[in-house]
Amino acid sequence: MNELKRVVISGGGTGGHIFPAIAIANEIKQRYPKVDILFVGAEGKMEMEKVPAAGYKIVGLPIVGLQRKFTFSNFLLPFKLLNSLLKARSILKAFNPQVVIGVGGYASGPTLKMAQRLKIPTVIQEQNSYPGKTNRLLAKEVAAVCTAYENLESVFPANKIKLTGNPVRAELQTSTLSKEEAFTHFPALDPTKKTILIIGGSLGARTLNESALFGAEAIGKQDVQLLWQCGKFYIDAMKEEVKKIEGVTIVLTDFIARMDAAYAVADVIISRAGALSISELCLVGKPTILVPSPNVSEDHQTKNAMALVNNQAAVLIRDNEAKTILLLEAAALIKDIEKSTALGTAIRAMAKPDATKDIVNVIENLV
Repeated sequence: MNELKRVVISGGGTGGHIFPAIAIANEIKQRYPKVDILFVGAEGKMEMEKVPAAGYKIVGLPIVGLQRKFTFSNFLLPFKLLNSLLKARSILKAFNPQVVIGVGGYASGPTLKMAQRLKIPTVIQEQNSYPGKTNRLLAKEVAAVCTAYENLESVFPANKIKLTGNPVRAELQTSTLSKEEAFTHFPALDPTKKTILIIGGSLGARTLNESALFGAEAIGKQDVQLLWQCGKFYIDAMKEEVKKIEGVTIVLTDFIARMDAAYAVADVIISRAGALSISELCLVGKPTILVPSPNVSEDHQTKNAMALVNNQAAVLIRDNEAKTILLLEAAALIKDIEKSTALGTAIRAMAKPDATKDIVNVIENLV
């Protein structure tokens, strides 16, 4: 095994792609302090801001995705794809990496395709239980596919699959925060009451927000309180609506910085079913209700959720059913101690706390 000196990591678009990529970069940097890591992202996407904030260099490709509705930008897609392929080739030839890692997102397609043509070893880190089209196509020529879910032999070559899990935020793995200490980060919450945590992502989830508004007063009557991350797109409107709700303690915020504290105070967690969220929830080990987003490609959030549900490790509520029943189901789960305990034990058993290390081990073995 040779020392890692030059590594390219490509992809992004959402936190679900970016944060695992940064976690992988951090683990490589810890093992090889002198390594030169270059990220390749998509121009105008979230990674162009988040990656430099984490201390890494990034270059952007002009790649865009196909819009579901008819737009002029779809006519430009072939030209942008060709331009991205040529730019990716130029970047790789100049940087000369030992390995290229794709984490999903628009940029990873052209970058890994050009790396394969240049005979540079490539690795896919697939977060979801059902891979997207780009990764399914790239997998034919990659050296390894690091997966978070079992039974992907039907979409990836079996001899290339490495079951590693998804990287999660380091602070969740190292946190020693007790439940009592965690409540100090949310002084408006009552430590003597049971708490439902709702997390719809940094941007928010409309269905989860509507469900919280609909069911808040009902759970207040059951002596249950709410810690609610509504997302930056919804915070102003939700603040006005919450003022109208009586008889229940609600801590409303657009973003929770101390997620370790939020998880610690929660008795039941309500979440979308993104791959990164599920990996964190497995590590946390609390009874969880998943509401998969219907607005994702190939309904992959439902497939992610079902991987847990089939192991009796989570409860699934469909998006179109959530508004009237979600909070009542969460309150009922809090009272059902036997079921809550069983769910918490089962979801914790699915955690892969060494995912980042295992992924970097795979990368090392290729070089």
